[in-house]
Amino acid sequence: MKIFLGLFFSLCTFFSFQAITLEKGKWSFVKTDEYCYIGSLAIQSDLSPEKNRGEFYILVYKNIGTAETVIQIEAGYDYKIGPDINVNIDGGNYIFYTNVDVPSAAWTEEDNKVIFAMKKGLDLVVTGESSRGTVTNDTYTLKGFTSAFNKLIEDC
Repeated sequence: MKIFLGLFFSLCTFFSFQAITLEKGKWSFVKTDEYCYIGSLAIQSDLSPEKNRGEFYILVYKNIGTAETVIQIEAGYDYKIGPDINVNIDGGNYIFYTNVDVPSAAWTEEDNKVIFAMKKGLDLVVTGESSRGTVTNDTYTLKGFTSAFNKLIEDC
């Protein structure tokens, strides 16, 4: 089910990003008729700027009227299928995965556990490997996450 939601949400967010731009170091809230999400761009990446890479960001989303929240990480490249994507929040490690249907996105089976850590944490670092074998480390700030998440829960 999460994969289907991810595919649907990836297509929806692709079109909705025409209307809103995520910012580095800020958590933005977006509400549509069917779903809501909060998202942020990385504040730092160790990938050289000369490398060709698409948009990379992290989202937490939910359908209006449902309780389930889902975390999705967009890499800006296709992840290598197989190896786990590691998310480190202030020293705690969480495993994310990708699949062949949407190789540029990653999800976890422990959304609630990761969200709890995000509320308490200061920084989140995503370590992933591209289909070409390049390892990236992208850093996101968690300042403002709790406030944005509370808005997501209250307004959606």
